Amino acid sequence: MQLKIMPKKKHLSAGRVPLILFLCQMVSALEVPLDPKLLEDLVQPPTITQQSPKDYIIDPRENIVVQCEAKGKPPPSFSWTRNGTHFDIDKDPLVTMKPGSGTLIINIMSEGKAETYEGVYQCTARNERGAAISNNIVIRPSRSPLWTKEKLEPMILQNGQPLVLPCRPPIGLPPAIIFWMDNSFQRLPQSERVSQGLNGDLYFSNVLPEDTREDYICYARFNHTQTIQQKQPISVKVISVDELNDTLAANLSDTEFYSAKSSRERPPMFLTPEGNASHKEELRGNVLSLECIAEGLPTPIIYWIKEDGTLPINRTFYRNFKKTLQITEVSEADSGNYQCIAKNPLGAIHHTISVTVKAAPYWIVAPQNLVLSPGEDGSLICRANGNPKPRISWLTNGVPVEITPDDPSRKIDGDTIIFSNVQERSSAVYQCNASNEYGYLLANAFVNVLAEPPRILTSANTLYQVIANRPALLDCAFFGSPLPTIEWFKGAKGRALHEDIYVLHDNGTLEIPVAQKDSTGTYTCVARNKLGMAKNEVHLEIKDPTRIIKQPEYATVQRGSTVSFECKVKHDHTLIPTVMWLKDNGELPNDERFTVDKDHLVVADVDDGDGGTYTCVANTTLDKVSASAVLSVVAPTPTPAPHYDVPKPPIDLELTNQLDKSVQLSWTPGDDNNSPITKFIIEYEDTMHEAGLWHRQAEVSGTQTTAQLNLSPYVNYAFRVTAVNNYGPSLPSKASAQYFTKAAEPDKNPTAVEGLGSEPDNLVITWKPLNGFESNGPGLQYKVSWRQKDGDDEWTSVLVANVSKYIVSGTPTFVPYLIKVQALNDVGFAPEPDEVMGHSGEDLPMVAPGNVDVNVVNSTLAEVHWDPVPLKSIRGHLQGYRIYYWKAQSSSSRDKRHIEKKILTFQGSKTHGMLPGLEPFSHYALNVRVVNGKGEGPASPDRVFHTPEGVPSAPSSLKITNPSLDSLTLEWDPPSHPNGILTEYTLKYQPINSTHELGPVLDLKIPANKTRWILKNLNFSTRYKFYFYAHTSAGAGSHITEEAITTMDAGNEEWRKEIVNGSRSFFGLKGLMPGTAYKVRVGAEGDSDFVSSEDVFETGPAMASRQVDIATQGWFIGLMCAVALLILILLIVCFIRRNKGGKYPVKEKEDAHADPEIQPMKEDDGTFGEYSDAEDHKPLKKGSRTPSDRTVKKEDSDDSLVDYGEGVNGQFNEDGSFIGQYSGKKEKEPAEGNESSEAPSPVNAMNSFV
Repeated sequence: MQLKIMPKKKHLSAGRVPLILFLCQMVSALEVPLDPKLLEDLVQPPTITQQSPKDYIIDPRENIVVQCEAKGKPPPSFSWTRNGTHFDIDKDPLVTMKPGSGTLIINIMSEGKAETYEGVYQCTARNERGAAISNNIVIRPSRSPLWTKEKLEPMILQNGQPLVLPCRPPIGLPPAIIFWMDNSFQRLPQSERVSQGLNGDLYFSNVLPEDTREDYICYARFNHTQTIQQKQPISVKVISVDELNDTLAANLSDTEFYSAKSSRERPPMFLTPEGNASHKEELRGNVLSLECIAEGLPTPIIYWIKEDGTLPINRTFYRNFKKTLQITEVSEADSGNYQCIAKNPLGAIHHTISVTVKAAPYWIVAPQNLVLSPGEDGSLICRANGNPKPRISWLTNGVPVEITPDDPSRKIDGDTIIFSNVQERSSAVYQCNASNEYGYLLANAFVNVLAEPPRILTSANTLYQVIANRPALLDCAFFGSPLPTIEWFKGAKGRALHEDIYVLHDNGTLEIPVAQKDSTGTYTCVARNKLGMAKNEVHLEIKDPTRIIKQPEYATVQRGSTVSFECKVKHDHTLIPTVMWLKDNGELPNDERFTVDKDHLVVADVDDGDGGTYTCVANTTLDKVSASAVLSVVAPTPTPAPHYDVPKPPIDLELTNQLDKSVQLSWTPGDDNNSPITKFIIEYEDTMHEAGLWHRQAEVSGTQTTAQLNLSPYVNYAFRVTAVNNYGPSLPSKASAQYFTKAAEPDKNPTAVEGLGSEPDNLVITWKPLNGFESNGPGLQYKVSWRQKDGDDEWTSVLVANVSKYIVSGTPTFVPYLIKVQALNDVGFAPEPDEVMGHSGEDLPMVAPGNVDVNVVNSTLAEVHWDPVPLKSIRGHLQGYRIYYWKAQSSSSRDKRHIEKKILTFQGSKTHGMLPGLEPFSHYALNVRVVNGKGEGPASPDRVFHTPEGVPSAPSSLKITNPSLDSLTLEWDPPSHPNGILTEYTLKYQPINSTHELGPVLDLKIPANKTRWILKNLNFSTRYKFYFYAHTSAGAGSHITEEAITTMDAGNEEWRKEIVNGSRSFFGLKGLMPGTAYKVRVGAEGDSDFVSSEDVFETGPAMASRQVDIATQGWFIGLMCAVALLILILLIVCFIRRNKGGKYPVKEKEDAHADPEIQPMKEDDGTFGEYSDAEDHKPLKKGSRTPSDRTVKKEDSDDSLVDYGEGVNGQFNEDGSFIGQYSGKKEKEPAEGNESSEAPSPVNAMNSFV
């Protein structure tokens, strides 16, 4: 079992990451809390807490202090070794040990030398539980030697040549810092041309005359001893080509003189490093420094690249004008080849540096202190890495483990020591040493075997004060071995607090993520292990947050005026706030114009310097709030007109009087923009169930700034307020703080409870579930209960999850059930629900209706009666009765088609119904079925009935053929719906004169078995209108009409001939006589074999007028002369109209063509009234008024082919030649009920010509 040691009063970070202290494989070493009460009887092995560095360079002018501090219980004793042997400090009067510590003080300032105490030191801290050792501390005194005396010759160089000034400082400890200065102690300027190398030398890529000087001095600073050593000055002289020639002329022959050449431009060459490649080795974690310095003229530029890789972005730095590349925190990944490139206009050169990164040992897992109780298991892990791989060795109390006595509880496995069933004697301090050729690591870790009952280290009755709606952290630092378990309780008899609302951290701390007012109280921390129990009480008080309910507002004022900023603070009554004002985040100016009272800052006589940001800061011991406003100072301006608009949104929403089911909301109104606020609208958001949806909660008067709101349980409320004035609503305010109400039992049950079966043996219970807002708490479920309504069964109940349906199986068919659905949650049940009646599943009815009887009302209507079926046989909800009826066959031998069945449904419990739309003289059959929610029951036996005869429909067609001078041939088809047995046909016809007046009606009876009839004794060249009826015993049916013309007496009339262009398909005939019948035919010229059939048409009248026998009018004779002139004018108009196509008005005769069946007879002579062009009279189609086959179907039109005389309209044969043309305009007539407006086809028209 592992033990956790909890530090006292250890608060968590803002991120609330718990402080978890593992005793095995921990991130940092575990420490037993140094609580005085705990340490009185708690033993602990030694732990080194402070020691001097491994490489300890001392100042030989000061006393030597070698640190070694340790802790433990009992306090440890200290001893030292020097160079591997015991260092007896008692024998050296210059060496003393600091009391209560292992730190050595060597007094060399009075006497003695530092070199005497050079060596390797190691400290050991020991008590009864073990011994801890320090690192090997190597003590060396610092050295700052002088430069050796040397004679430096002046250097003379030609302008442009390279130069290296050597420094070569003496070797000191630690190494010196090198820099170059002149005699005035001024640093020498450096550039891309002149720079100092890593070795301290000064490099010139090329020299210039201004480099001439005699005081190039290299300095070495030894920081440890705070001394600076100086090299002898170096003199450099740079001469030009002319000066060089003069020097050469004085010493050389003419040939030698002229052979001397001036320095010229040249490509780069490296001054350091030498050659094309070099090698560099560096240790992991150090700074890798690579250097390339080149000479050349012009001065070269240096570039760096890494072969097969990129330079690390965040760890790469360039120094010394990019001549030095540095990589910090170098690791093995930085090994590789680095290339420096020197380039100038004359060329480039590169040098490759191969870098190898080695590593002294570094920790992967350092061993950590281990506290165990007797009988427990544990382990120490020592895991390190390096290059080369370090070797791991273990020591026990400073002695190699190989030579220590065997311990049965300990097993060493490489870098791990495994402990099992430890006892108190197993306590010891173990050292892990990881070493390679570049260094070593040494770590102490103790194993402390303790048996301790729990102890709570947090002070009793600690008071915590927290601002509402912020996290509260209650400490419970504890200790015990074995590791105690921690529980928290609230109140004297409270239940253990769990992590649904609270956060229990491993270090014992209890966190309340959002502390509310009801979080106030006493909390008890209880620690338990097998050796005992300890508890501690702490107290929590929740304070109202400090709020600025009236913030300072931005202001723009004129110079010289007074401005006031208001800052009204609301705070917890137990806290005392301090309010201060800042200007631009600094103190207010010390100026009597600035006055501060309780809630206001007033600035009088404002000037331009007073502009800025003013901040009100309110502090308490627990929180701090602030609000700012900007003051702008302007020149005086005219007063602007008032601005009217919707209000600004309310601010500073605050929740107070927070109870389980109510809360008081208060707010500060925003600016009303010069229109008084009439009301406030309060809305709420349920952030837990319906985040983002706002619902209206209440409305209050515009004079109120508080509202008491009723709340529902288990809702995380947030509120916002909207102000309304005469100009409309403001924007909503910012949401208030959230308020989470406590859970409670549901206060309502699901609605829309129904019970309907989907199968004959089940009952499907459905309901509308509660929404999250209505659930009132977590764990919403439903208790579904049911029992048969008419039985004595007990209620059967099940609990279901938050669903909306439950299926009860194995029920009888269509049995009434009582159903109820009750809501419940983790808190309790809703009120007892109402009972609802439902039914189990329906099945198809079992019985067919009986005594089906049919009463035929007339030829198209019948009434059906039946007996109802027994209710039990319906086995479901009665929806009605359904009649299937169909026409089996007609009583007429000519119609035996099978008709598709028709259906009529009668709702409810009706036992009779009417069947409309039957066909007369037909044989029908029907049956009746009962219908429920599942479907139809069996059909009753088929019941047969007959409908009586009815009047027939009109004959299907009527053709008029073979016109002659005094006869016409009529052909027809029987009615499509005879509706009985035909007895006879009736043909009525009457002549129509040239003025469209109707003559007397003639009546003719024709036997029923005829379909053709020749009508004789007709007048020649006369138009007739025909009305044709069929009869059954029920009476006459509707008629079909047609018109036709007998031919004129050709006598001596000769055929007139017109030649027509063969490409034309029509031709206009001129010079015809009005009111005259003509024959026309079309033939191909030169082809005597092709002549069309002959057709007849009649021209329109010259003028429409009523026929009046003026000869019998005596008064007309006296007027004849007076109207002669008028008649002459009318005749002229008539001829003009005839020449334009023979128009004739018929508007005033719109009653002329009336059906003789309905046309009234004149009382004086018994004749029919005038012929009406608006009814049945229509000009003949191409003379005959019929297609070529003389067929006029009931659906065909009786309209003229040419409806308007002004146009040209005709038919054309296949070669496009003219077939027919009509002149004369008529009003388009409405078709009769059984007629259509279809015109004859061109082919039929062509066939009607001779």
